[in-house]
Amino acid sequence: MQITFTVPDEVAEHLASEGKSPAQAALEALALEGYRTEKLSESEVRQMLGFETRIEVHAFLRQHDVYLNYSLAELEDDLHRVHRRHREREHQQ
Repeated sequence: MQITFTVPDEVAEHLASEGKSPAQAALEALALEGYRTEKLSESEVRQMLGFETRIEVHAFLRQHDVYLNYSLAELEDDLHRVHRRHREREHQQ
């Protein structure tokens, strides 16, 4: 979908001063705010900005001081998965 909006010239100049086109800066701001407010997923940010990998998304978020949306349930799941792999490796040795 293509969205068009009007921005005052002086605002566009501020956006372009970062070395990006005003359109790219606005798209990135939309992606950041969407992710920060949990309206966009990591995958949706990746698609919006044309990143190839999740690592690129993580780097982009880090550059803009936006933390990953990582719940306690996800942490617990990851810890259980790592623990299970560790036990399997011990049994193989």
